[in-house]
Amino acid sequence: MPSVVRTRHWADEIAEKVMTSAGHHEISTGISPSGAIHIGNLREVMTADVIYRALKERGTEVGFHYVADNFDPLRRVYPFLDAAVYSPLVGRPLAEIPCPCGAHPNYGEHFLIPFLETLKELRIEVRVIRGDEMYKSGRMNPVIIAALKGRDAIARILHEMTGKQIEADWSPFDPLCPACGRITATTVTGYSERDQTVDYRCECGSSGRLPMAGAGKLTWRVDWPARWKVLGVTVEPFGKDHATAGGSYDTGKRIVREIFGAEPPFPVTYEWISLKGQGDMSSSKGNVISIERMLKVVPPEVLRYLIVRTPPERSISFDPGLPLLSLVDEYDDVESAGRDQRALALSRASDYRVVGVPFKHLVNVVQMANFDFRQVLEILKRGGYENLDEEALRHRVEYAKRWLKEFAPAEMKFSLQPALPVEAGSLTAAQREFLSRVAGRLEPDMKAEAIHAMVYSAAGEGDSLKPAEAFQALYLALLGTKRGPRIGWFLAFLDRDFVVRRLQEAAAQP
Repeated sequence: MPSVVRTRHWADEIAEKVMTSAGHHEISTGISPSGAIHIGNLREVMTADVIYRALKERGTEVGFHYVADNFDPLRRVYPFLDAAVYSPLVGRPLAEIPCPCGAHPNYGEHFLIPFLETLKELRIEVRVIRGDEMYKSGRMNPVIIAALKGRDAIARILHEMTGKQIEADWSPFDPLCPACGRITATTVTGYSERDQTVDYRCECGSSGRLPMAGAGKLTWRVDWPARWKVLGVTVEPFGKDHATAGGSYDTGKRIVREIFGAEPPFPVTYEWISLKGQGDMSSSKGNVISIERMLKVVPPEVLRYLIVRTPPERSISFDPGLPLLSLVDEYDDVESAGRDQRALALSRASDYRVVGVPFKHLVNVVQMANFDFRQVLEILKRGGYENLDEEALRHRVEYAKRWLKEFAPAEMKFSLQPALPVEAGSLTAAQREFLSRVAGRLEPDMKAEAIHAMVYSAAGEGDSLKPAEAFQALYLALLGTKRGPRIGWFLAFLDRDFVVRRLQEAAAQP
């Protein structure tokens, strides 16, 4: 995709374009809760949220809602479901299917409720509308009638826009069979505008007449523009799959104008968020990271910043490993010239306090301290970090612990060994001599830079070692591994007497 040159934040540009139309604005977003609602899904509601914030800042009268499409049918048995239980339920609305864990009212709520809790943590203030309630309340009846009356016109639009031939018995409305509970196996055989009823026939053999309210739902390409009409939507973000020529937005524009007599919303198309090494996030494929899981390893502001700093039309490649540490530090570094200040302002989610310790650094300190907070404080103070906000630091330490458990690559994990590791037995004579030299030159209160220079100097003496061999000797003696954190500050933050004793012990091995 070609690069886009911007002088202002994308949310401000969109807000100003939206404001060329006077009156109340209504921003809509939503998803079908058929699986775990993940970071990829978050891009839609986050995009809507920052546009909402930008419009409110300008004094615009604006509403913001989220439609949970829980009246959509279960399309298939996903990998995370028990096939024996859910195969017979395929085709039923998500709101009419039992909860997978038994703790929620239904299948849709099983995935929706945790998502709504994360929205609170992310400070996304949105009005939640459930699809089944819209249909069962009768709120959708006028657009159902309009769609049934305009069936032939809709079929013509779909054919003209997509090139597909519409079947003779196709209907813009899918009745919900009261016998088998499916919404995907029925056919409309008639309807009454006066009585607001629908006649149906189902593949299971059932047939009859149903009251229109809750009797089924409009098909996707009709349901979407119908919602624009009913909810008064003027702005809506949606994925690039809906923005293709002849896609659901193109057909929706014509349907909402020609059938429902309303205007389509201002479109905001967004690219996907991909999981590094696994492609675009998809709950049905299982390559997802839940929002709930991410909020355990980074503050909500950082997760917002991941999305807010990138224009919607650009894809985001997400790596929860080392790049995530860099993202936290980018958010925290108040002196960095590369930070997007407007994105930071739009990312505010709580009473965020900058800790003042780089997250990359803290991840190592936490391990050096063996996950003990008092030890973390002592190590940081020895390293020159003063006047720390202990409460903020404690929260950040917990994030660091969980990141190490959830996403840290093997090379980032280490543990300071209380006794000389058995792995130190593999040290060569040259490495043992090098350790002896380092032990003799390590001075009290020696700074990280001085230690780093001293290690390099000691490595080049006697039976000269390559830097990698020298570092490896130190890591083997202290950690029992061949890799570890940056050696200068690592040794600087450890108790000097402990390090000297350990290196002398390693050097004295036969």
